[in-house]
Amino acid sequence: MYFFDNKKHNKPHIHAEYGEYTAVFSIENGELLDGKLPNKKLKMVQAWIAIHEDELMANWTLSVQGKDPFNIDPLK
Repeated sequence: MYFFDNKKHNKPHIHAEYGEYTAVFSIENGELLDGKLPNKKLKMVQAWIAIHEDELMANWTLSVQGKDPFNIDPLK
């Protein structure tokens, strides 16, 4: 998630990176908006988004206002 990052995709989203791969996912439904990840990692990110949707939306609101988001636990 980046500060003030609501122009290009025009919806709440997160950025994910894995090795040389980068991808952008919708927070609302886990849809892949841009980029690519290996299939196994893509499914892991989508599961993480589903588990943490409320926290991600709260962070999205903070980030587009230029405020620091809070940490969210990774998948274990």
